[in-house]
Amino acid sequence: MEHPVFSLSTKPDHHIRRYEHGDCFVEVKPSADGLATVHDRDILIYCISQVMAALNGNQPVSQVIRFRAHDLLRATNRMTNGRGYEGLKAALERLAGTRISTNVTTGSKEIFNNFGLIERFEIVRESRDGRMQTVEVKLSDWVFNALEHREVLTLHRDYFRLRKPIERRIYEIGRKHCGRQAEWRITLPLLQKKCGATSSPREFRRLVTKIIEEDQRHAHIPDYSVEFQSEDMILFRNRGTIKRLKTTDVQECDLRISTDAYEEAELAAPGWDVYLIEQEWRDWVTEPPRNADAAFIGFCRKWYEKRGRPR
Repeated sequence: MEHPVFSLSTKPDHHIRRYEHGDCFVEVKPSADGLATVHDRDILIYCISQVMAALNGNQPVSQVIRFRAHDLLRATNRMTNGRGYEGLKAALERLAGTRISTNVTTGSKEIFNNFGLIERFEIVRESRDGRMQTVEVKLSDWVFNALEHREVLTLHRDYFRLRKPIERRIYEIGRKHCGRQAEWRITLPLLQKKCGATSSPREFRRLVTKIIEEDQRHAHIPDYSVEFQSEDMILFRNRGTIKRLKTTDVQECDLRISTDAYEEAELAAPGWDVYLIEQEWRDWVTEPPRNADAAFIGFCRKWYEKRGRPR
């Protein structure tokens, strides 16, 4: 969720994207069908949920997932008519065709080679009118490696009811960075970068303003409310639906990390995504630290001592 891999466009997107954050980069290249979209990601989320359910149940897991197309369409709030099945097939083609190069670490492994979001897919069985019934998807090594190390976050089921691509991306960013905190802030320019939006800053502001106004009226964004704190600062507030830290005595205000601390953390764990380490630290904390900045930097330093620089 940290990097904008998926296109926000509803039309074929053939632009090559490259995003950099510190020493980490992600380059996304489309196929002739265009980049995989935010809505195509539904299929990946569904497959991931099947793998995680097996892991949580101590069941054997595989990179190959077989499922009924109708079940996926219903679970992801899609139409189950002919148009829905055609859209599913097109989404699978974009997922298989989109290629990624990155040095983002998953499970202490840094992948430099090029790979797809899914390795392949196969329509195992079709109905008489040509609609797919059973589908088989093989996840890429990179995605499966992240799952085996449980580097995933749960999403609210109402995520699939968000129809606007930017709404979905804003929720994903809130889920990643606000997480269990009471609130979290981000500047509008940085939010646009994390969204991967290619519109002008003025147009992006207009779109975000509209989403915020709708959220204030209907509270439709799951888990977090979103508002302008100032002209260029966006504030995410936890609605209380996300499970808090393991120990109720740990107050969210005790775990706020300053900008300077993030910079020191990058020095303490060079080459690593400190936001990934931060999530691990928050899951690990069981009592309020006296100094959250110092505790987090120390955690990053031990992380680096244990794993070294990503290869």
